[in-house]
Amino acid sequence: MTSADMHSTNNSPSNTDRTMEQRLAVKQHSRLSALFSSQTFWVFVAVVLACLYLSVATDAFATSKNLYNITRNVTFVAIIALGMTVVIISGGIDLSVGSVLCLSSMVLAVTMHAGYSIEIGILAAIATALAVGAFNGILIAYLGFPPFVVTLGMLSVARSLAMVASNNTVVFQFGPDHDKLLALGGGAWVFGIANPVLYMLILAALMGFVLRWTRFGRHVFAIGGNEKAAILTGVPVKPIKVAVYMVSALSAGIAGIVQTGWLGAVTTNIGAGMELQVIAASVIGGADLAGGVGTALGALVGSALIEVIRNSLGLLGINAFWQGAFIGGAIVLAVLFDRIRNFRQSD
Repeated sequence: MTSADMHSTNNSPSNTDRTMEQRLAVKQHSRLSALFSSQTFWVFVAVVLACLYLSVATDAFATSKNLYNITRNVTFVAIIALGMTVVIISGGIDLSVGSVLCLSSMVLAVTMHAGYSIEIGILAAIATALAVGAFNGILIAYLGFPPFVVTLGMLSVARSLAMVASNNTVVFQFGPDHDKLLALGGGAWVFGIANPVLYMLILAALMGFVLRWTRFGRHVFAIGGNEKAAILTGVPVKPIKVAVYMVSALSAGIAGIVQTGWLGAVTTNIGAGMELQVIAASVIGGADLAGGVGTALGALVGSALIEVIRNSLGLLGINAFWQGAFIGGAIVLAVLFDRIRNFRQSD
């Protein structure tokens, strides 16, 4: 062996170590870059900063009662936003979720009021939601109707059906299982955490897993990214689209069941205008209305920001009518952030 070979051999471990260090540094840098370029991260930072400011500026924000109310109230928008995010990722939109929540809640209430068990009532509510979602999906996927038109029409149809089912009356008696339903939506079974919060976290974890690790999730992203390319690569676009709208309606149905138990009564006004808050939460959390982008975590973070804004207005003595202006401004800023990020990436 020559001296050059010995020199090369002696230096090879150090070269390998140096290469490994460089790779780790590049990997760490890429992770940090991805984090700082994430809209969800900055919205989360905004939520934290807002909470810190409100804790100092007001005496009522950081109380256990107010924090309990915030975490509970955010769940209804967040649960529906999980389903809405899936629709938006696929390149669609669902304007009917507020009315589907109302219809599912009313079916649950009327069924239980008639003397059926809570299990039968929940099954009836979920079946109703899935039927509405399948109807929307079939019109959109197989008949080529625009999602905006179909779901806007269903917004009116579903609420009308809720009025018919209840004869436009308030239902507040839920039969033999009345107390079970109230405990389901209004109780706190684990460590004093409101039950709706637990449902939200479980559903978010499930949705996050589905979007990231399953074939269905990959297909949804593929359809939203480029539907024509997805068709050419063998993605079953039409069945996936139907499933996407069924997921959205299901999330609204679940939120309706939980909210009925929390409120203890159902009116035909429940869920009115909720679709705008849900879409706002999804977009603020990082979902791109053009399709192909979105996360379950983003849906939660966007919903949290909306609820913190809503809660803070009263605590700071600001007129509640400003809520829409603040939420609308947050949507515009979120879209602006996304456009700036895409512009930088294109360069």
